[in-house]
Amino acid sequence: MTELAEHPVAEPPPEDAVRDEEGRLRNDFVARIATAVQAGDAEHVRTLAGDLHEADMGALIEALDADDRPRLIELLGADFDFSALTEVDDTVREEILEEIPNEEIAEGVRELESDDAVAILEDLDPQDRAEVLEALPLIERTALRRSLDYPENSAGRLMQTTLIAAPAFWNVGQTIDYMREADPESLPESFFEVFVVDPGHRFLGTVFLDRLARSKRPVRLDAIMQEDRRRVSVMEDREEVARLFERYNLVSVPVVDEAERLVGVITIDDIVDVIQEEAEEDLRALGGVSRREELSDPVWWITRSRFLWLLVNLATAFIASSVLGLFEGQLQKMVALAVLAPIVASQGGNAATQTMTVAVRALATRDLSPSNALWIIGRELMVGAINGAAFGLITGIISAAWFHTPGIGIVIALAMLTNLVAGALGGILIPLTLDRLKVDPAVSSGAFVTTVTDVVGYASFLSIATFWFGLA
Repeated sequence: MTELAEHPVAEPPPEDAVRDEEGRLRNDFVARIATAVQAGDAEHVRTLAGDLHEADMGALIEALDADDRPRLIELLGADFDFSALTEVDDTVREEILEEIPNEEIAEGVRELESDDAVAILEDLDPQDRAEVLEALPLIERTALRRSLDYPENSAGRLMQTTLIAAPAFWNVGQTIDYMREADPESLPESFFEVFVVDPGHRFLGTVFLDRLARSKRPVRLDAIMQEDRRRVSVMEDREEVARLFERYNLVSVPVVDEAERLVGVITIDDIVDVIQEEAEEDLRALGGVSRREELSDPVWWITRSRFLWLLVNLATAFIASSVLGLFEGQLQKMVALAVLAPIVASQGGNAATQTMTVAVRALATRDLSPSNALWIIGRELMVGAINGAAFGLITGIISAAWFHTPGIGIVIALAMLTNLVAGALGGILIPLTLDRLKVDPAVSSGAFVTTVTDVVGYASFLSIATFWFGLA
């Protein structure tokens, strides 16, 4: 009995559980939904999925076969929350929207916050988008058209236009009464602050809800508002907005136009998505993959997007191999050189990739700048030299024992030191140079850095060996 108490048997998840202990959708849940969808059992589908959170619904949509996705939405009818479409890959969303009539899209968009509505509308082709917008009420249509006119990655596209603004002369009581009595459809679904504006709707300051709740009813808003509230322009790049949230620990930020008029607000939930998307894009770019590639993309599109990068890498590989051609005679005289040369190049490439990854990420987050670049370069140079000496010693001992030639150990140790130093310098100088030239270092650094370490690795190892053993 004691042993059983110490090692309790895990209870199976309840039958209506959506996700397993690791946070993945349960296979049996997805299978039950798929069976109900294929059978056209709308009542069962609504019972199983009608109350799902938008994130779970998005995951369910992606887990279903392509043919079942629009059918699921059709069977759910009014129970389907269109905000779930903002939780799926762009490719999946576009495929689904192609299958849904524009009238249904318009009806679904009407229930969304403006930022989610924009995310769906921007994936429609211009004709369908125009039809959906025409089906919306004038006020909503005007606000969405204005948001869609802003650049794709700007704060204007990211913001939601539904907010609470009040004149400075209102008191706390008037503001609270307004929020209680206003039409719920005119208020944001969730909010953290009341924005104070002048008669021209120019932004003056912010009163957070906790301050509002603690103040007496007769107190005017301009007496308790925070005037130095940070704001962003509608044209601000969304990456810069994300850095502002990260730097100042914000939960929301007002958005103003060129005349400082309040036009929207960006909240932390949208910024979390931006940070995740930007990190994923940087990771893909470092691997030579298109920033926009998704798991749901078709084979031909993925093949085409990766081909150019592989072609560039092939060209740089030929450059590195040409160095070996210069030492063809030496390689024929001493087979050990051909065996060990790739080790030097590979180790230098790995060290350079480490430095490059840190440098590219630091450039993206603005942690690496001209003011500290020299210090960072010096630090990476020292790291490269220390690791080069350590791995040179290790590799030298192994190589000397392997080929029973002490000289080969000295040669590869010197080459290893040289290439790891070169890799450290290339790993930081190349991203810095590309960034200065306004070229995305995440996309372009890899091929150049690998070429540097391959060329320096082969050239240094074979040159030192030629001198040491007199192979010329």
